[in-house]
Amino acid sequence: MVILITFFLMYFTSNTNGQTSDTIGTKSVEFLNFHLMHPGGESSPGDPNAAFYLDGTYHLHYILRHPWIDKQSYSFIHVTSQDLLHWSWQSTKLQPSFTGHGMFSGTGFMTKEGSPAVIYHGQGSNRNQIAIARDKSLSAWGKPYPVDVRTADGKEPEMRHWDPDCFLIGDTYYAISGGKDPPVFKSRDLKSWTLIGDFLKYEPSDVAQGEDISCPNFFPIGKKWMLLCISHPFGCRYYIGDWDTKAEQFIPQQHGRMTWRREGQTFTEPWRDFFAPESVLTRDGRRVMWAWLCTLNPAINLKSVQSLPRELYLPDDGVLRIKPLRELESLRYEPVVVNAITVTPPQVSNGGTARQRITELNGEAFEIRATISRDQSDNKQFGFTLFSDGKGGGLPILIRPETSTLRVGIVEAPFAVADLPGDEDVQLRIFIDKYLVEVFANDRQAIVAAYMNYQSNNGLDAYTFGAPTTIKKLEIWKLKPANQGFFEAQKSKIWEPDTK
Repeated sequence: MVILITFFLMYFTSNTNGQTSDTIGTKSVEFLNFHLMHPGGESSPGDPNAAFYLDGTYHLHYILRHPWIDKQSYSFIHVTSQDLLHWSWQSTKLQPSFTGHGMFSGTGFMTKEGSPAVIYHGQGSNRNQIAIARDKSLSAWGKPYPVDVRTADGKEPEMRHWDPDCFLIGDTYYAISGGKDPPVFKSRDLKSWTLIGDFLKYEPSDVAQGEDISCPNFFPIGKKWMLLCISHPFGCRYYIGDWDTKAEQFIPQQHGRMTWRREGQTFTEPWRDFFAPESVLTRDGRRVMWAWLCTLNPAINLKSVQSLPRELYLPDDGVLRIKPLRELESLRYEPVVVNAITVTPPQVSNGGTARQRITELNGEAFEIRATISRDQSDNKQFGFTLFSDGKGGGLPILIRPETSTLRVGIVEAPFAVADLPGDEDVQLRIFIDKYLVEVFANDRQAIVAAYMNYQSNNGLDAYTFGAPTTIKKLEIWKLKPANQGFFEAQKSKIWEPDTK
């Protein structure tokens, strides 16, 4: 074991692949290696929007706030990629100088004729709007027009016009308008819309009264339907259920959250670290989502950083799976694999804690995959510390059976080893991109954390409490940067919208 640890230490103190560090503080965060990040200055909000896969290219938009005619307005910044990792910025077409209004959240969809389209809320227009692209490169758009909803007898209904979504079932378009108790309405031609009624048949018991449904995205998943959305107080969340074809209504059967309160946040302030989601269907049929890391840390809140792309799928057991985008594996290089690392605490009456240095992570971008056998993980508190100083400081990643949670830094989310099938090992996948850390546990839970002091220490420690823990397999890869497009866009500023 001493030989293996020594090799680890020697190996990871070498090549950093030419990656350059930046200055970390509340005023300067220059770039990340493989997270999508706005290349300009302050850019909040950063809601991802209108994602497509068209003729071999992925398209994503995100909101940028900017001056326009002596006021603040909002555009959809357009980025493209071949693999959902390496992004290029395009000239901004969906902007107030073209639409006549700022652009708030919505989604992208395909018309029955095969044209890309967006539905969104027009700032100050008091209406949701639709714009249809004139080509599949999204280089030109038809002028947007308002979504005009009527009751069955032709009257204008009392309803809120807010964050919309549009989806096609059979040959009928359905759309919802966000807020509390969102309505659903339908159309055959995207022009004449008829109000149906409430989109949800009822709210699940774990949804708090008063939560709104905003940034909605409704799509089939497995044998069910999923509504991905936010509530403004509590961040990203989702519903899974059935579409009632006769009633033209969604029947939710389960509800889950993707945003968690950080220690120190009050119960009255919004929890928006993972916020404003959007998703796309990939070329091979995977459902992939992003979320804006809205309030994760003051140093990045105005930088419009997106989460890693996450694959969502729903197997027959009905438990939503959340896994990192498989294309991330293409960034791996210089792998190291070590088997059977045992951490043993002292035998004392109060349980005893052990921390053991595994290696030094000298670099800026890593993936770590740890596999712990089921017989080593039942009813046991164990995990790792990133950026460890060897004295208890750093970013903890812990499995906590006493609370049935996964803890990353100062955030805890539901996760219980006892809920896994009896023959399933525990697997943690940890992605480190400078100060951003994303942790995935058995494809059933995911947490994002920011550790802005990441340059101070680079130790990776294993931890166990009360009993020895053997890590069955530990794999570590360095990750290549995927940010060339970011640097090009910083120089070209091709994305800058009109301000007059």
